[in-house]
Amino acid sequence: MFNSLSLFLGIRYIKSRQKNGFASFISASSTIGIALGVTVLIVVLSAMNGFERALAKHLLSVVPHTELIGVNEPMKNWQKEAQVIGQHPDVLAIAPIIKIQGMMQKKDQLKGVELRGVNIELEQQVSAIKQYVTEGKWQDLSNENAVIIGSGIAKKLNLTVGDQVQILLPNNNPQQDLAQQFASPIKRYLNVVAIFNFGGVIDQSQSYISLKLAQDLMNYNDGQVQGLRLTVNDVFNAPRIARQAAVKTDHYLYIYDWTHVHGSLFNDIQLVRMVMYIVLVLVIAVASFNIVSTLIMVVNEKKGDIAILKTMGASHYTIMLTFVLQGVMNGVVGCVVGGMLGCYLALNLTNIISFIETSFQTKFLSSDIYFIDFLPSHLESQDVISTLVIALLLSLVATIYPAWRATKIEPAQVLGQM
Repeated sequence: MFNSLSLFLGIRYIKSRQKNGFASFISASSTIGIALGVTVLIVVLSAMNGFERALAKHLLSVVPHTELIGVNEPMKNWQKEAQVIGQHPDVLAIAPIIKIQGMMQKKDQLKGVELRGVNIELEQQVSAIKQYVTEGKWQDLSNENAVIIGSGIAKKLNLTVGDQVQILLPNNNPQQDLAQQFASPIKRYLNVVAIFNFGGVIDQSQSYISLKLAQDLMNYNDGQVQGLRLTVNDVFNAPRIARQAAVKTDHYLYIYDWTHVHGSLFNDIQLVRMVMYIVLVLVIAVASFNIVSTLIMVVNEKKGDIAILKTMGASHYTIMLTFVLQGVMNGVVGCVVGGMLGCYLALNLTNIISFIETSFQTKFLSSDIYFIDFLPSHLESQDVISTLVIALLLSLVATIYPAWRATKIEPAQVLGQM
């Protein structure tokens, strides 16, 4: 790109510029600004990638990827439906589910809960909830009238493993007449056999009972369930996979996927990512355009040299590239320093934040509010490359006007004043 003369002159002017204190300061400030902008942009993008990854691996390890729920009546033979749906290549695992809304009561304390009737073995294939059981054992769910509750429910009702709790369920028997539909709720005593601690709102509302107990509470036959829960190989493509899987059945189904409940969280991450990207690119642009001030000062200082070069036959192309090189060098140095620093911070961001939290005895993310209690980070080479390319392009654009001004200097006018 640069011929030997423009390269020689550009490097020589960069060295001589260091003797000019003010020009050197402006040049250094633009380089530092570019480096900081690149560093922060790489770190922020890595943090957003980390949140997306945590969303897919942590939250969606328990939250259903997809649920196919019967509309007017339960599935009568869920094993057969599961066999048909399981033929879809993107469906990894299937488990039956019955969801019951009700109240849980201990003495004078009440808590609204969702009871999930699950198959103990198959549920482990579609959910990692067993890993978050902190008290008791998941397998104890097979005991008679057993229930596993979230830590938020346990805290609210002051429950521990071995306690007995009463559940109140709506009396929704379809065989009863209108007058009986306002009868007293169904009451059942359950034994707390385990407590799980996942974090967020799931601990506050979700409980598990065996599929057999849920069928008994809903007056279902042995093979009947409300629907099926699917785990898919691509969580961000779950809506399409859910529709394709549902078409394979003859049952009238509601199609739910994780985006219905937690999609706003993913959208918020994307929105923050876009806003931060725009803001930080503008920061890099402002730092890059400090190069304009630096080069204009250099052009004014080197008018005599430019006039002599043009008199000796130097082309506009050579002169322009001489000053473009000086500006691009600022961008290159800023990108190299910022890229290295940004990659280092991004790779160690979780440990750095953890160290700060330990040092100041504080917590930036609470698992009671968010689904994780640490700041995740995942560095992707594509983000680093795009950031460096944008910073270099902005640096190059910033050099065009001052370099073009250098070619417009008239030798006769300048040399006549010397």
